[in-house]
Amino acid sequence: MNNHIRVNCTKKNLKQIRGFVMQYLEQLSLSDVLMNQIVLAVDEICANLIIHANHEDPTKFIDLTITSPKNAVQFEIKDNGLAFKSTDYKDPDITEHIRIGKKGGVGIALVKRIMDKVEFTTQNGSNACLLYKKIK
Repeated sequence: MNNHIRVNCTKKNLKQIRGFVMQYLEQLSLSDVLMNQIVLAVDEICANLIIHANHEDPTKFIDLTITSPKNAVQFEIKDNGLAFKSTDYKDPDITEHIRIGKKGGVGIALVKRIMDKVEFTTQNGSNACLLYKKIK
């Protein structure tokens, strides 16, 4: 089973990433709801990396590797763009976002609600996001 994909940093590649993740998850016999939630979480992180960290630069790449440790699924997404500073991140007030009609700014909060672990690291100019979800 192929568990790695590398794409350049353009939004058109998000469809390819979603298909790749879906194809991998279909082999794990997950419910449709859980599968769609996981795909959404991975898509959100990849979109953020493509748009914000790499400024949609097609000469840059993101790498996605999926593994299935016991009773779980893990996604490691790597890039060399601007690092996400999780220490500067503050969960948004979603009620306030809705009240004022603000679009955007809730993706990381959504990912944190879907996944059991979300971790951002930077080492030697390379960034990694680890997403972990218990599945059984």
